[in-house]
Amino acid sequence: MSARRVVVVGAGITGLTAAWEWHRQRPDDEVVVLEAGARTGGKLGRVQLAGRWYDTGPEAVLARVPEALELVHELGLGDQLVSPSTTQASVVLADGRHPLPAGTLLGVPTTAEGLLGLLSAEGVARVRAEADLPPVTLPGDVSVGGLLRERVGDEVVDRLVEPLLGGVYAGRADELSLAATMPALAAHLPRAGSVLAAAAAARDAGARSRGDVDGPVFATLAGGIGSLADALATGSGAVVRLGTPLQSLRRVPSGLELSVGTAAAPELLTADAVVLTTPAGKTARLLADLAPDAVEPLAGIPYASMAVLAMAFPAQDVDAGSGLLVPPVAGRLVKGVTVSSSKWPHLGTDLLRVRASVGRFRDEAQLQRPDDELGAAIVADVADLLGLERPRPVETHLVRWGGGLPQYLVGHPARVDAVREAVAAVPGLAVAGAAYQGVGVPACIRDARRAVRALV
Repeated sequence: MSARRVVVVGAGITGLTAAWEWHRQRPDDEVVVLEAGARTGGKLGRVQLAGRWYDTGPEAVLARVPEALELVHELGLGDQLVSPSTTQASVVLADGRHPLPAGTLLGVPTTAEGLLGLLSAEGVARVRAEADLPPVTLPGDVSVGGLLRERVGDEVVDRLVEPLLGGVYAGRADELSLAATMPALAAHLPRAGSVLAAAAAARDAGARSRGDVDGPVFATLAGGIGSLADALATGSGAVVRLGTPLQSLRRVPSGLELSVGTAAAPELLTADAVVLTTPAGKTARLLADLAPDAVEPLAGIPYASMAVLAMAFPAQDVDAGSGLLVPPVAGRLVKGVTVSSSKWPHLGTDLLRVRASVGRFRDEAQLQRPDDELGAAIVADVADLLGLERPRPVETHLVRWGGGLPQYLVGHPARVDAVREAVAAVPGLAVAGAAYQGVGVPACIRDARRAVRALV
């Protein structure tokens, strides 16, 4: 087969994986990656925090699904893998900390046992009584909060599900799609009849599919998950063009023509194939003429903004396990704290390294303040949450992720199907990324490989 040119738009984890996968399958092809920003990695970010590489984007990957670890080994980084020392987190409520119960499915309990304290006696009774309710019937996609409040009560949503979904999506349970954010639970509900039984069935099915219920749930890299970006860019052999936005895209007899660079002085590129890994809004604008049926569903995928503060404090004992989850009902600025020095052995005990995240969908007003003011407020909240005796940090790094996390609102799977169908009708074109079927690193890797397979 003659050599071809493929252009990947976006140098985040999805785009760089697509470049890597294309190079693996067709090493003689020319691969070009266009990135509007000044660096590769997208939401994968890392800084030097007091002499150690430290992630300010995703700080771990799921180790019980294959995609991320397979890619790590393909890149020759297997010897860099690090398992957590502890994964025991706690939920912060007005009356103090409560250990996160084992065996939940994104906060959805499989049993009422072990919930007292985190839930009130009335809340536990509500969970226990769920099995006696009429079987669940779903009219279609529903919100996570809508279903769970009706079946197991407000406390489960407000104290368990909200902090976990807030950490993954920066979203709100009452708006997020059950089918998109908890597909395993949604799939088992018709047969199981109850939420608790469906959660247990989904958990057990996941364990069977892995063939091994032991081993760590999460893993990271000694150089940070952010180190994947450089390894992918180098290993793919791609020409990576930073500061090069894509202005427009159209079909021409020779394939696809891209107008790149500044609008005032655009450069034209032709390609045999194009993989768009841009956010939904940008993708909608690019496809307005090429795949108009994709525009409306893409416009129905909004984004939440958030910020992460990496902090190094003087070494001190902190009894908080791997970290704290902070639901909205707690009334705090911070929505989660990771005690990285306790969670990851490679980050050492010379200092207390922690990170905290702020920002939820439809609640971005708290981010509208200068960096120094926002950073100081986060430090104060973290020091109080952890009970630090030496609360003055020796170093901090604030990273803002404006429009960083797509929201999988009710009806999201139908939107994704409509986008895929419209794009599939355009020869040589594919879309992939966090906007579609998973915001985590493994999901983005999976979607990148899917897009490349479809085009190759």
